[in-house]
Amino acid sequence: MKQCVTFLYTHQNKKMKKLFTTDTKSFNNDLALLVGRIAIAILMLLHGIPKMQMLFSGDAIQFPSVFGMSAGLSLALAVFAEVFCSILILVGFATRLATIPLIITMLVAVFSIHAADVFAKKELAVLYLAGYVVLLFAGSGKYSADQLLQPKPKAKYQRAFKPEDPTLSIYQ
Repeated sequence: MKQCVTFLYTHQNKKMKKLFTTDTKSFNNDLALLVGRIAIAILMLLHGIPKMQMLFSGDAIQFPSVFGMSAGLSLALAVFAEVFCSILILVGFATRLATIPLIITMLVAVFSIHAADVFAKKELAVLYLAGYVVLLFAGSGKYSADQLLQPKPKAKYQRAFKPEDPTLSIYQ
């Protein structure tokens, strides 16, 4: 009975150590970045696609102008960030670079567009901003186009000596 209790305690202790691990090279971190990246990109696309339709509809643009720009230019920049950059984040290509326009867009939304509003109105932009800042620092993770396009490291153990005389190669 004592052996059984000792085994269960040891097994449970190992599980708890895995739960509280700070290992940054784990499968779970890459999976979390993948899920977070896909979720935030799809959710932002749901905001950006109606703006893109508004931009290309030909109707009068009803969009706030910010920093002295016209409403059309403000809308075009928002569409670029919310649609194009979200697609880049979705596939994990140039993720850190793609987060920069989105971070700027969310900062404008929080501090300019919704500056006078209550926090409940700003909350969504703040949540997006937090997600984009995490992606800016963490990157796209292992499961991304960025990772596929990385140059593969050379083999660790390459032959350092290559004989110039081909007849010597039979002795190696």
